[in-house]
Amino acid sequence: MNNIEVVTVFISLFILFVGLGFWSSRFRRGDLSDLGEWALAGRRLGSYLAWFLVGADLYTAYTFIAIPESVFVKGAVYFFAVPYVGMTFGVAMVTMPRLWKIAKKKNYVTAVDMVQDKFNSKSLAIIIALTGIAAELPYIALQIYGMQAVLTVMIGQLVASNAATITEVSLIVAFIILAAFTFTSGLRGAVVTAVMKDIIIFATVIVVIVLVPMYIGGFGNAFAHMHKLPTGNTTLAPLYLNGFISLSIMSALALYLYPHAINGILSTSSTKKLRMSTALLPLYGIGLALLALFGILIYGSTQALALVHQYGAVTMVPDLIYAYFPPWFVGFAFLGIFIGGLVPASIMAISQANLLTRNVIKPFWKTMNKKTEARLAKYFSIMFKFLALAFIFIIQATYSLQLQLVGGIIILQTLPAIFLALYATRLEKWSVGTGWAVGMIVGIALLLYSNFVQFKFPSIETVFFKFNTPLSFLYIGLIALSINLVIAILGSLLVGKLKPAPSVKPSTTGSQ
Repeated sequence: MNNIEVVTVFISLFILFVGLGFWSSRFRRGDLSDLGEWALAGRRLGSYLAWFLVGADLYTAYTFIAIPESVFVKGAVYFFAVPYVGMTFGVAMVTMPRLWKIAKKKNYVTAVDMVQDKFNSKSLAIIIALTGIAAELPYIALQIYGMQAVLTVMIGQLVASNAATITEVSLIVAFIILAAFTFTSGLRGAVVTAVMKDIIIFATVIVVIVLVPMYIGGFGNAFAHMHKLPTGNTTLAPLYLNGFISLSIMSALALYLYPHAINGILSTSSTKKLRMSTALLPLYGIGLALLALFGILIYGSTQALALVHQYGAVTMVPDLIYAYFPPWFVGFAFLGIFIGGLVPASIMAISQANLLTRNVIKPFWKTMNKKTEARLAKYFSIMFKFLALAFIFIIQATYSLQLQLVGGIIILQTLPAIFLALYATRLEKWSVGTGWAVGMIVGIALLLYSNFVQFKFPSIETVFFKFNTPLSFLYIGLIALSINLVIAILGSLLVGKLKPAPSVKPSTTGSQ
């Protein structure tokens, strides 16, 4: 393998990516000193651009690093991601057009703007905003793990020593560049670069899923070698059935609670365009299913497995590509995976910055004007990117998917305040707040218990909680959310304030 050629193609395409990021500030020009223009691209995205943007939220390191890695290490239970993606578009069709209409009418920039208006509570709004910010951090860290996996293989094959140091420096440089064009271009930068990212990723998935089976003797050969899987299963073991179901359903509910997903939705120009882009998103689900199969294909490849043993399971997809393709294609595919982490990280940091500026600081800064609001959000977006970068240098996840599943446990606790509040008005704020608090305590306590008490080493069980019966593995997010919902709903019923949603009335609370 000509590793110089790999790096040359990678760097050349990365320069093109950066150029697009900076140029995008001119795309559909707007006043980028206004938060709605910087963070929501002026709410002018059509069906196809919204499809690419929301797809950038789906085709992340979660899709092409974490899921294949988990299937490779643990087997069939991690195919939960395939039905989850199918279900989550149904959730989006039910909830997002309604949220969009309310946000458009009242000029909301975040879902927490709605929470503050509906409950007339700064405290509850701040709690939900901080929850969204916290849930995004491990998700951004997951993107960085994916980027790190690509650099580990590419740099490790190029230089014999100091590869780890060079990888870390490369990540820092990439994030400095990302921070610069996000500051300059805002969500427009993510939209334009998402198109480039998705074209490369789709091309890579199609080529790999067609050619690698031909090189290794077909899927039958790969499945025949899966006895090498130390603890997983080629079929879903009864032990993990409840975990599979609960992970699928809860993950479907969680995705459109994440601030970055809502950010993408609110940037569309109409509910018609929103529904059209959502209807097209199952195409990404097909790609995810194919990517999950990479975790099986690698069992038929001695060369790729040797690289996995050298660099670790998180590099599984880059290893598979490196083992079978010419240098120019390796550089092309590696760049797709790398910017597949950068683009979502940019969107996530923007959404965090929106929440911190608009829903945590602004309520106490009465004189904050539009320009100050946008300027603060830009600086905070930089801060969150580097917080997540520091996070991965400090915290080591056994499997990268754990980062996203931990974020899911956290973000699910905002469901009553956001999804339920869309349809059941006059939920009582103290009941919703109490439900959130108990849900968070239960979720974090069970997560800590399953990691550090019940089990002696991190494994698949770190995202499940085991009761006394052998078939009762459940995703912790389901347990915590169930308790949260019971408290929020029953508490509101007890005070007699759970009623059908009234028509939306004009409000100035969310105005900029």
